[in-house]
Amino acid sequence: MDAVLSQLYAGISLGSVLLLIALGLSLTFGQMGVINMAHGEFIMAGAYTAFVVQQIFSDVGLSLLVSLPLAFVVGGLLGVLLEVTLISRLYHRPLDTLLVTWGVSLILQQVARDVFGAPAVEVRAPSWLQGNVEILGAPFTTSRLFIVALSLGCVTALALVLTRTALGRRIRAVVQSRGLAETSGIATRTTDRITFFIGSGLAGVAGVALTLIGSTQPYMGTTYIVDAFLVVVVGGIGQIKGAVIAAFALGTLQAVFAYSQSVSTAKVLLLVVVIVFLQVRPQGLFSVRTRSLA
Repeated sequence: MDAVLSQLYAGISLGSVLLLIALGLSLTFGQMGVINMAHGEFIMAGAYTAFVVQQIFSDVGLSLLVSLPLAFVVGGLLGVLLEVTLISRLYHRPLDTLLVTWGVSLILQQVARDVFGAPAVEVRAPSWLQGNVEILGAPFTTSRLFIVALSLGCVTALALVLTRTALGRRIRAVVQSRGLAETSGIATRTTDRITFFIGSGLAGVAGVALTLIGSTQPYMGTTYIVDAFLVVVVGGIGQIKGAVIAAFALGTLQAVFAYSQSVSTAKVLLLVVVIVFLQVRPQGLFSVRTRSLA
C-alpha cells in the first residue's frame, strides 16, 4: 500500500511540475501557433533568478516569496523580447519559428554558462518546506506538496484571467478568430505580446519551483520541454483544462512505468502511449471551437 501511494504521489508531483511548464506553452501555442523551443530557457532564467535573489536576501523564506513574482517578470520580459525581435517576423511559418527559437535556446544556455558557470548551483529551500508529511502512512515531501499547490494556484489564476477579465475576453476572441477580432477593434498584436508575457512568465515561476527539488544549471530546461509539449498536444492545443488533465495523467503514467522499468524505458513507454492516443484522437482531449475558415 505504501509503495502504491508513493508512486501515486510521485506521479502527482511530476504532473504538477509538467503542468506549471505546460501552462505557458498552452497559452502561446494555442493563441499564436508558435512552437517556442526557448521556453525551457525561460524556466532556467526563473531558476537563476531565485539563485540571485537568495544571494541578496539572507532570509531564505523571504527570498522564495520575492523570487516567484520576480521570476514571472523576468521570464515574461524575455518572452516579449523574443516575440518582438524574432517571432513577430515569422508568424504562419511554424518550422522557421521552431528552428529560430531552438537557436535562441542554445544562445541562452551559453549566456548562462558564461555568467554563472557550467557547474550546477543550489538554491536552498526554506525551513518550512523541508521534511515530510505523512499521509496514510506514506511520507510526502513538503516541497513537492508546495509545488502541487503552486501549480493549482497558477491554473486558478490563469482561468480567472481568461474568463473574468477584459484581457481574457480579448485573448479568447483572438484564439477563435483573429480576423474577426481585428475587425471588432481588438489590437491583436498587443494581445499577442501580453499573452507571450504571461506564458513566458509562468515558465519563470516553474523555474523557481524546480529549484526546490533539484539543482540549477544551464541545461535544466531541456529536461522538461519535450514532456511539456506532449502535455499540450495531448490536452488539446490552447486548452487549459486539457493541459491540467494531461499533465497529471502523463505524470502518473510515467511514475507507474518507472516503478518496474528504468527511467529511459518509462519515457519510451510513455511516448508509445501518447502516439497511440493521438492516432485515436489527434485533436487531443479537447479542441478549440473557432470561426476561422482557414
